[in-house]
Amino acid sequence: MQEWLNGKMDMPPGIIPPAGPQTPPPGMPPMDMPIVKGPVDNIEALGTPTVPDTGASNIYCISVIGQVEGHVVLPPQNKTTKYEHVIPQLVGAEQDKKIEGVLIILNTVGGDVEAGLALAEMIASLSKPTVTLVLGGGHSIGVPIATASDYSFIAETATMTIHPIRLTGLVIGVPQSFEYLERMQERVVRFVTTHSGITEHRFRELMLRTGELARDIGTTVVGRDAVEYGLINEIGGIGPALRKLNGLIGQAREGSYNKGVIQ
Repeated sequence: MQEWLNGKMDMPPGIIPPAGPQTPPPGMPPMDMPIVKGPVDNIEALGTPTVPDTGASNIYCISVIGQVEGHVVLPPQNKTTKYEHVIPQLVGAEQDKKIEGVLIILNTVGGDVEAGLALAEMIASLSKPTVTLVLGGGHSIGVPIATASDYSFIAETATMTIHPIRLTGLVIGVPQSFEYLERMQERVVRFVTTHSGITEHRFRELMLRTGELARDIGTTVVGRDAVEYGLINEIGGIGPALRKLNGLIGQAREGSYNKGVIQ
C-alpha cells in the first residue's frame, strides 16, 4: 500500500484507497497547491504567451458575439451570447462603484427578439455612461442593442441588417398571431427610433425594402450609411469609442452628464 502511495506501483484491484491526506507520486505538486498556467497554456487558449492585465479599470467591457440566445438553447456548434449571462453582468456593473462606464462591443447576427430587447433595455436603463461599438456586424435584433447606449460607433466596414421580425416553428393561423407579431415589431421600431436619430418613416422604409436581400425583405446598411441615416452616431473603432466613453465619464464626475440626451 505504501508503495502505491509513493507512486511505485498500481493500485491493486478491489482495494479502496485510504481516506485522509495522501502523498502524491514523485515529481507531482502537492494536491493543495494551485496550478499556475504557463505561456504554453496561454498560447493554446488565447494565442498569446501573456494575458493582458487592465488592472482596476473603471470601464467594464461586455461583448455580444454570434447569435443572441434566448429561451431556446441553440446547437453547440453555434457561437452564442446567452442573455442570462449578460444581464447579471450589467446589474453588477451598475452596482459596482469602481466601474464608471460600460463599453458594449457587438459582432452579432441577431437572434431572439425578446432576449435582444431585454439586453437593449438594460443597457439603456444604466445610470452610468455607455458606449456601443459595432464591429463586423450588428444585424437584426443587434440594431436595438447598438442604439441603446448614450453614444454609438460603427466600423467603416461593418454592416447592420434591418428587416421585419420573423417567426420559426408552428404558427397558428389566426388574427391574434399576426396582431402579436405586429405588436412585437412596434416595440422594436419604437425602441430604435427613440434611442437613435433615425426617423420612423426612414426606418420602416429600410425595413420593408424589397429587391436588396435575396431571401428576405429589408436592407443591409454599411458603416457610413448607418451614420448618414442617423442610426449610429459616428464612424470609429475601439480608440474613438474609449475616448468618447472617458469623456462621458469625465462629465459624470463633474456633474454635467445627463443620461439620455447625448444622442
